[in-house]
Amino acid sequence: MTEDERDYFDRLVDEATLRDYLADRLGDPGEFAVRHHAEGHSNETLFVTWGDRDLVVRRPPPGETAETAHDVLREYRVMDALQDTAVPVPPTVLACEDHSVVGSDFYVMDRVEGDVLRDAEPDRFATPDARRRVGEQLVDTLAAIHSLDYEAVGLGEFGRPAGYTDRQVDRWTKQLEWAFERTAEERTVPVLEEVGDWLAENRPPDHEHALVHGDYKLDNVMFAPGTPPELVAVFDWEMATLGDPLADLGWMLSYWRDPGDPAPATPELTATFMEADAYPTRNDLVERYEDATGIEYDHDRFYRALAVYKLAALGEMFYRRYLEGNSDDPLYPRMEDRVPALADRAKRIVDGDEPL
Repeated sequence: MTEDERDYFDRLVDEATLRDYLADRLGDPGEFAVRHHAEGHSNETLFVTWGDRDLVVRRPPPGETAETAHDVLREYRVMDALQDTAVPVPPTVLACEDHSVVGSDFYVMDRVEGDVLRDAEPDRFATPDARRRVGEQLVDTLAAIHSLDYEAVGLGEFGRPAGYTDRQVDRWTKQLEWAFERTAEERTVPVLEEVGDWLAENRPPDHEHALVHGDYKLDNVMFAPGTPPELVAVFDWEMATLGDPLADLGWMLSYWRDPGDPAPATPELTATFMEADAYPTRNDLVERYEDATGIEYDHDRFYRALAVYKLAALGEMFYRRYLEGNSDDPLYPRMEDRVPALADRAKRIVDGDEPL
């Protein structure tokens, strides 16, 4: 661990304090170790060895964050409610609001074993049947989330589904404005403002109501070891609420690649292996989703443009955090150029130049 990495790790966790807190609730572990898992780019993940048990701690990044961002206790609440449903989630352990432990809210869950498909497919999935099943499992699990009786699992007050899509446009515009307070000193992104204006003027008049994940995509799910592919966990529920299921679908589709697509605007965040033969296309995924849920995917340009606009807003918030010295993530400084590229992509979707 470099000196900078050590300094950042120390901002994330006081190991002795965390050990004492967990020991009071879970018993003395014997073996104890903490490791920073640096794969994600939003909330922070710590892997904890607790005797013969493997735990995961989730907490926000240190420093100032935009209002409503990085709500880990919200993430815990929805995962806890989904424990005995058809939606696969890791087993939850406990949640903590006492900032004296790690300096923020945090929660603990059991670690699930398997593969997250970020950069490449596992060798065992490199067959036509397995590739098809990866896409099918991905969209079928999204359909399960959107088909869930959220009232029955205690999430009836988890959000205000009516007007969700309107609020999404407004919320992410405000997140951008928060980021621009600092990043505009370095460069501006006028195309992103054009896209925001288009979204505000083209919001669908109404939508279905469902539990929505808010960040549903291939690298936020895990597949079990072995074959055939079996999706065993959905992660990163920090933006979950009750709202418009098509916003989730548009987000997932914005990350899914078809053969012949333009080069990714954010190659660090975009897997391309699903361009290979036998993976379902975006249209295939939409048809399967519509069959499973009975919900028609209307207003495609709006939902995919909204997805890219949100990703650009996240990138701009990352860039602000970098400029203020509140992250050691090497991705964050690249947002100086990646966010304008995302703005251009969103504009292509709006203009019909990047069709479904």
